[in-house]
Amino acid sequence: MKVYNKLVRDKIPEIIEADGKTCKTRILSNEEYIAALEVKLNEEVAEYQQDKNLEEMADILEVLQAICVARGYSLEELEVMRAKKASERGGFVEKIFLESVE
Repeated sequence: MKVYNKLVRDKIPEIIEADGKTCKTRILSNEEYIAALEVKLNEEVAEYQQDKNLEEMADILEVLQAICVARGYSLEELEVMRAKKASERGGFVEKIFLESVE
């Protein structure tokens, strides 16, 4: 038996069982869910930093969207906030690296 104790995507138990194995799962409370999502976000960011590929970027986005909804925001609200900040402060398109301020 291998112990994971981590949040997984919704279809993972089905995939495990289709492989002829059994798994034990439980449904998290809202508080546990948000905490597990935040741990998952750190895990996915670390995987992206190691592999730097599109799949890991997609995983980060999936977790961020889930955190947004779990905290009571809509994805539309998230996009509005992103666009507002981009409008007011800019994005990262111009590759500006601030070295110092006097």
